[in-house]
Amino acid sequence: MGGFDANGQTGRVTPTAPSPTTVPWTAPRATGPVRATLALPGSKSMTARALVLSALSDEVSTIAAPLRARDTVLMAAGLRAMGCDVSTVDDTRWVVRPAPLQGPAHIDVGQAGTVLRFLPAVAALADGKVSFDGDASVRRRPLAPLLTALRTLGVEIAATDGTVLPLTVTGSGRVRGGETTIDASASSQFVSGLLLAAARFDRGVRVRHVGPAMPSAPHLRMTVQMLRDAGIIVDDSSADQWTVQPGGLTGRDWEIEPDLSGAAPFFAAALVTGGTVTLPHWPQHSTQPVAEVAALISQFGGQLRSDADGLTVTGGGPIHGIDVDLAPIGELTPVVAALAAIADGPSTLRGIGHLRGHETDRLAALARELGGLGTDITQTDDGLRITPRPLRGGGFHTYDDHRMAHAAAVIGLVAPEVRLSDVGCTAKTLPEFATLWSGMVRDAGQ
Repeated sequence: MGGFDANGQTGRVTPTAPSPTTVPWTAPRATGPVRATLALPGSKSMTARALVLSALSDEVSTIAAPLRARDTVLMAAGLRAMGCDVSTVDDTRWVVRPAPLQGPAHIDVGQAGTVLRFLPAVAALADGKVSFDGDASVRRRPLAPLLTALRTLGVEIAATDGTVLPLTVTGSGRVRGGETTIDASASSQFVSGLLLAAARFDRGVRVRHVGPAMPSAPHLRMTVQMLRDAGIIVDDSSADQWTVQPGGLTGRDWEIEPDLSGAAPFFAAALVTGGTVTLPHWPQHSTQPVAEVAALISQFGGQLRSDADGLTVTGGGPIHGIDVDLAPIGELTPVVAALAAIADGPSTLRGIGHLRGHETDRLAALARELGGLGTDITQTDDGLRITPRPLRGGGFHTYDDHRMAHAAAVIGLVAPEVRLSDVGCTAKTLPEFATLWSGMVRDAGQ
């Protein structure tokens, strides 16, 4: 796993076992510009998709530079529970050996939206019953559209109230497949969950999204590209419609890119302190939302450049208030809201009403916690309005949500004594977050 050495440069830290343990933490305050080369583990989104596609393939696959964090460890465990051989002993290269999927099995979702939305369709291909449950908060996350679509494709599912966890999928080793419509306005993961398993359905699948605009479209582009990389024919030429042809998936070596979402709070630190943060080993072509993130950073007054050194974000002037539709990159909202609270003018964040159904109601949580530190912040139907006010220190509840912890860390760069109720929740996607962040801030200004 990547980290910082004593000079803020790329180093190593001992891998930390992903854990939901509560860890109170006071965010360190910056004394100067941060200047660091960041070595982050791989993308959570890519690691999760590579695991699923590898488990459904015809041959052995390897996953290079995977993310080892709670979400991806739970994904690997869920596939193992159904009979797939997933070796995660080597931190740098996981090996997936497909096997016939079997029940009975139980899958612990934890808080992972990817496990919640990707594995029910995979479980439908198993022979036997596969049950799902997770943390208390995940039982509130939207799931009904996906379950309804799976039922129309011939999958037998028993769920609490028919729509939420806990649930049980009873598979017969095959799924009829065919055509289905779905309202994926709450999460693009509904569509990805259908597409990732669809090549193994007898008739493949044709999915049509009907409803308000779907958020997080870049993640769906990632799903389609990775399916094609595994040898599957996917037609996405019509708006809001995807067709996956049935066929065998090719085992392959997956190279996982560094996690752009995980880099967001560190990039924010460059903006806040007028510093520079580089994410090395960035590929020439990526399905992650680089263009959207670059545009966002530019609006705030910073710069993102891509070159042989990687992705580099540089700050230097005031952070500007912005008016932005965050629907494509809604997972960055907590960090964006923290930057808006530090900006030189008001901000309006739009297109993120779906965040009320994430690990917590992120809009309400941000309004409560940023407001408690002095920010003038109000909720709208689909977002937040933020007017900066002098910030003060104090407690910041993280709601067992890693993105809320990221927001608190960004605020803590400029506000005194921002005390997080729990930084351990960052183990969901980056167990080393507190170590990496503290090392970066400690070396600022030296």
